[in-house]
Amino acid sequence: MKIAVIGGGNGSYAAAADFAEAGHDVRWWRRDPESFSDIAVAGGITLTDHKGSRHVAVVPSDDLAAALDGAELIVAPTPAFAQEDIAARLAPHLADGQVIYLPPGTFGSYIMMKCIRAAGSTADIAIAETGTLPWLTRKQGPLEVRVTTRASRLPTGVLPARHTERAIAAIAEAFPASIEPLDDALSGALMNAGPIIHPPLILMNAGPIEHFERWDIHNEGTQPAIRRTHTALDNERIAIREALGYGAPHFPLADHYETSNWMYGNLAHDKLVGSGDWHENLDLKTHRYMLEDIGLGLAFLVSVGEWAGVPCPVASGLLAIAGAVAERDFRKDGRTMETIGLAGDSRDKVQTMLREGL
Repeated sequence: MKIAVIGGGNGSYAAAADFAEAGHDVRWWRRDPESFSDIAVAGGITLTDHKGSRHVAVVPSDDLAAALDGAELIVAPTPAFAQEDIAARLAPHLADGQVIYLPPGTFGSYIMMKCIRAAGSTADIAIAETGTLPWLTRKQGPLEVRVTTRASRLPTGVLPARHTERAIAAIAEAFPASIEPLDDALSGALMNAGPIIHPPLILMNAGPIEHFERWDIHNEGTQPAIRRTHTALDNERIAIREALGYGAPHFPLADHYETSNWMYGNLAHDKLVGSGDWHENLDLKTHRYMLEDIGLGLAFLVSVGEWAGVPCPVASGLLAIAGAVAERDFRKDGRTMETIGLAGDSRDKVQTMLREGL
């Protein structure tokens, strides 16, 4: 399969390595091509996982048009705040039938489709998004990525939903995990685990995060009080999903900690803690957990709850505290139904857009 991988972060490294090792024709592009110079010289990267470490041949490209030419699947595991810029760059090169996959998306499927259409592209594409990054992974420098575990279940929504069958088939060729189709892209956005797991972890650990040079929010930072907050926050997410007519399974976060039913399967939290890769320095004003998972993801969740008439006091409270910590107004500057232009639309109008596209 011809797959274009977009980005140079943890997920993009893991994607490029996994797809290349599986025998796919991988075209790897990022906005800063100079950062790939070491990989170009080395002819690939080192992939480390439960099988050990090995070299995977994959050569990045500085030509986006060539990377996208003939690509059946475009995988963009980039931070959500990069989606608008990436969409504008992709737009001139997209062709009918291509599928873009955002793992996860934070309703980036709508954001990117809107940007692509605004840029003049009429390509009949599908954009899909899921609830988590398919890899628990961290780069170990410019030439190595370590994958602690891979997702075993990826609930995925597609925009427009009328292309769900075709999009899911393309994505399933690239991922050995079970790709589970959802009703639409908004359902996929409301599966996003980042805005549920990370806000309590960074806000309720704010003291030790700022005191210690390095702090593991998943090890020392995951205490019973925080888990109780996780549960309350996740219950609000599930209530919003149910109010919008989305049925189970809702992939409750509790399953990540307590069962083998969640997206990463068995013992994922234990593997995450055991790796030591998340014992790190976190700047509470600039880290992705704040700017993406709260500023975009949690702000979006709160706004959808308000749009759907579902009370979400825990989510709203965490969003307010985050704004104080980061000295930002996430309701004004974040990703909300208001800022993306859907707050005034009826449910019927939004559902039609989700089904038919823009």
